Amino acid sequence: MDLKFNKNEDHNKLLLSTLKRKISAVKLGGGKSRIEKQHAQGKMTARERIDYLLDDKSHSIEIGALVGDGMYEEHGGCPSGGVVIKMGYVSGKQCLVVANDATVKAGAWFPITGKKNLRAQEIAIENRLPIIYLVDSAGVYLPLQDEIFPDKEHFGRIFRNNAIMSSMGITQIAAVMGSCVAGGAYLPIMSDEALIVDQTGSIFLAGSYLVKAAIGENIDNETLGGATTHCEISGVTDYKAKNDADALDKIKSIMDKMGDFDSAGYNRKKPLKPKADENELFGLLPASRTDQYDMTEIIKRLVDDSEFEEYKEGYGKTILTGYARIDGWAVGIVANQRKVVKTKKGEMQFGGVIYSDSADKATRFIANCNQKKIPLVFLQDVTGFMVGSKSEHGGIIKDGAKMVNAVSNSVVPKFTVVIGNSYGAGNYAMCGKAYDPRLIVAWPSAELAVMGGNSAAKVLLQIEKASLKKKGETITPEKETKLFNKIKGRYDNQVSPYYAAARLWTDAIINPLETRKWISMGIEAANHAPIEKDFNLGVIQT
Repeated sequence: MDLKFNKNEDHNKLLLSTLKRKISAVKLGGGKSRIEKQHAQGKMTARERIDYLLDDKSHSIEIGALVGDGMYEEHGGCPSGGVVIKMGYVSGKQCLVVANDATVKAGAWFPITGKKNLRAQEIAIENRLPIIYLVDSAGVYLPLQDEIFPDKEHFGRIFRNNAIMSSMGITQIAAVMGSCVAGGAYLPIMSDEALIVDQTGSIFLAGSYLVKAAIGENIDNETLGGATTHCEISGVTDYKAKNDADALDKIKSIMDKMGDFDSAGYNRKKPLKPKADENELFGLLPASRTDQYDMTEIIKRLVDDSEFEEYKEGYGKTILTGYARIDGWAVGIVANQRKVVKTKKGEMQFGGVIYSDSADKATRFIANCNQKKIPLVFLQDVTGFMVGSKSEHGGIIKDGAKMVNAVSNSVVPKFTVVIGNSYGAGNYAMCGKAYDPRLIVAWPSAELAVMGGNSAAKVLLQIEKASLKKKGETITPEKETKLFNKIKGRYDNQVSPYYAAARLWTDAIINPLETRKWISMGIEAANHAPIEKDFNLGVIQT
């Protein structure tokens, strides 16, 4: 390997090390002292509950681990959004597990908590996956109630989704393992089956203090809404558990008796490891987001036996399209080629840019995959669509619109991996979050924004200079440099994959070596939901 490879490897492994440190920090939730307090109450933490419940904690993926990163600092922070969500297996059945983290503000719901819970339900609905709620929450975080209470994407939507999932026949099981108050009390009761842990679990619309204030009744919380009350008097819950472990064992038993899933019929053969060394991904991916590289070399380290059957190999070369297998599953891959390529006319095209011919090729390939019922995998490293008079006169907007149309109307499951750049309309055409990928993940090397940091900073600098000039201020070269660096620093923070992950624009930032696992588990989940409509592009300009 050459020196450049080694420098790339060092850079990318350093990014991975940063990711691992951040993940280790969020796993502590509200901190060690609060974890100890939880244990003193005879309760497991959210992560301990999930690990106990899953058949194999290593054979799982975590959705939104970095949600809330750098947010709500004036409120003490909200690690992982105060809720832990994993896709894994319980009694052999693939499912989602959602657990409130009571070490974070007693499990209270911040605005991002609501968004994360809704994402879990969205995944369950799209894939017809059973969902298990491990409830331990003080309800809405009141200082931010106006951002979580009334809107379509807020707290109340959770219960609407409970009802919709029930009508769809999607299994929902809830275990009340701590507080479950006010509006949150409806979640377990709108599930198919509800358990409650004796002495630690409680369900009520209003706690004892509020009852005293509202109607003058003196009553303790256990009598008001404890396990005995709801299992023997109100009939609100179905099972009483002695402790956390007993509740989780009962859930395992319930899941063990579930019938088989329906199947969408996606093609799978015996999985094979890539022939090319997967660890070389770190050296192949450039340290600089502007450097060129060959995306086919990345693909060879992601697909079974390193076999990639290219579609229209000699046409539209800035997008790679082709068939492969990932962990045995047949997939269609749409990837941005990041090296400069030459057309048959002898013209040079920039890597990472979508031209008319590459958009046209991708549109046709996406349609083919829908025809053949093959899941789509998008590998993003895109700076956007080609600009300039030649592209505009050649109909780049029309061809780009066709690609966006195909992505939007695709009925086979889509999975997106942001490897490098994800800028502007390129993000949309390559199936960004707005285009409903079943899962979307980023590598630590990813950048998501309207445009790259340098370009954006230059544009913003010109606007700022014009504003200062109007005020009569003189801009010296030194002041201009300082202003540029300030603007770029602020913008670079927003371009970071952590900024995107914190806001759930991606489901996770992952180790590149886990890409195959995420896509495989995602397709397995999607295979539980047969396609219910035909692929139709609608009206497009030709």
